[in-house]
Amino acid sequence: MDTNITSLMEACTTGSDQERMTFPQVVMQLIDAGVERYYADLSRSEKIYFMPNGESHLTPCKHITQKPAMAFSAEGVETAVRAIQSQSIKYQEFCTRIALAGCIGYIVSLSGRRVVYFGRTGDMHVEHFPRAKP
Repeated sequence: MDTNITSLMEACTTGSDQERMTFPQVVMQLIDAGVERYYADLSRSEKIYFMPNGESHLTPCKHITQKPAMAFSAEGVETAVRAIQSQSIKYQEFCTRIALAGCIGYIVSLSGRRVVYFGRTGDMHVEHFPRAKP
């Protein structure tokens, strides 16, 4: 894989972890680089980025201390999503809140313009990217 793209993936991970980049900023940069999707594993503290040709790149991310709850709460995930969208919280608090809601990971489909949050038993919550404002 192109080293410029892997450097961008790592910069996006670090930027999120250090709360210097918002989700929309990360999404735009990854789309511009041709990234198809990425998977965030909250238990393993890592993200895997995927290109359309099947190439992938794994990068560690900041560990969250909150263990994911056993039961999944789609409402809890949705509440955390709305809080970060309104900028009431930042990324690390968001990760803590979705873990409290039983989320163990999420897949961001850049091509599908959605995020799928899921729990231990396969329960899930889907969030479509907000429409761009004119």
